[in-house]
Amino acid sequence: QVQLVESGGGLVQPGGSLRLSCAASGSTLSINTMDWYRQAPGKEREFVARILSGGLINYADSVKGRFTVSRDNGMKTAYLQMNSLKPEDTAVYYCRARSIRGDMDSWGKGTLVTVSS
Repeated sequence: QVQLVESGGGLVQPGGSLRLSCAASGSTLSINTMDWYRQAPGKEREFVARILSGGLINYADSVKGRFTVSRDNGMKTAYLQMNSLKPEDTAVYYCRARSIRGDMDSWGKGTLVTVSS
């Protein structure tokens, strides 16, 4: 199994930036995909960004052009650079790691991002 720990959340003003990190431990060689999701108060969890071991990247339309996902070469750490933050970006941000077959699917406990003046 894989254990994930997110960090980097906090309070930021609108228009500001934050960089989230997701550190993986355990069976990290099995990781093929690392995703970022978020859940705002009273809303369902939603997809934010994805990076695959081969480098393919996807973003939700709501964050395209503002957020950038990246990883280290060993897929042990994923990052989410968030720029031009808006109040509607306020949420708990979660990291998810999956194997290519889907038999490994792990979530972190999340880190809170609050965008407010």
